Amino acid sequence: MDNALTDQRLARVFELLDGRLARNGAPRAGIVVCGGAAMIATGLVSRTTTDVDIVALVDDALLLVAPVPLPAHLIRAATEVAETLGLPADWLNNGPSRDEGGLFQMGLPEGFQERLHARVYGSHLTVYFADRIDQIHFKLYAAVDRGGYHISDLEALRPTDDELTRSCTLGAHARCIGRICRVVETRTSGTGTWKSR
Repeated sequence: MDNALTDQRLARVFELLDGRLARNGAPRAGIVVCGGAAMIATGLVSRTTTDVDIVALVDDALLLVAPVPLPAHLIRAATEVAETLGLPADWLNNGPSRDEGGLFQMGLPEGFQERLHARVYGSHLTVYFADRIDQIHFKLYAAVDRGGYHISDLEALRPTDDELTRSCTLGAHARCIGRICRVVETRTSGTGTWKSR
């Protein structure tokens, strides 16, 4: 079976995850998603992904908490969805915030929670998608750290000079701001938009 997650397939996956959580008698889950899945679900880019990256969880008091470890009931439901749809075992993962060098652990951008876009997929699952400015911030950070498709995602997002400048000053990942700004300088030339090489 094709593992590619499109906008429509992501919605179906989240609906199935909600159904599995409900069927298993699990508590409600709130997950904060960044990366490709969030950009696809919010219409920022037109591409596919193979996974859903959880950067944080939302607790009962609507506070963001570290997604380490992922709750057993969420892992169980995600495993059942993977088996049903033929997805990779780690299609739902906490990769961006898995360890002490993770995005959550290093500090999410100032105002991150207030900018989240919430979607309710049923009685047991709400997914909070990262906002465009935060996606640009994370992709800049990842482009400096790993390059590759993160640069392609930035090109697809086509951030303006103002968005690039703002994303460099959101307060998180300060140790990388100098390197990030050098990447920005090589990718823009005062045109007000992101330039492809």
